[in-house]
Amino acid sequence: MSDKASKIITDHKKIKEWAEERGGKPANVKGTGSKNEPGILRIYFPDAGKEEGLEEITWEEFFEKFDEKNLGLLMQEDTAKGKQSRFNKLVNRNGNADS
Repeated sequence: MSDKASKIITDHKKIKEWAEERGGKPANVKGTGSKNEPGILRIYFPDAGKEEGLEEITWEEFFEKFDEKNLGLLMQEDTAKGKQSRFNKLVNRNGNADS
């Protein structure tokens, strides 16, 4: 599989490395969780501009919910033009999008 192809990864270390290499941080969508539960997860990129409705959480919180919901990260290493890609989407481990 080429680096331009998207793939689903579940390994916490690889996900964290992929995100941090691109300046990504774990986040949740405000208002979707509770005190003890982070809600809908996202990886956001602060240098791409402020994303309203997201708040940063710890990687520990992110991965706890990630595993609980049986998620995988659909991601891409590089774009078709060979630049580092930030494309990512949380999906269930069977490949369907997480809502």
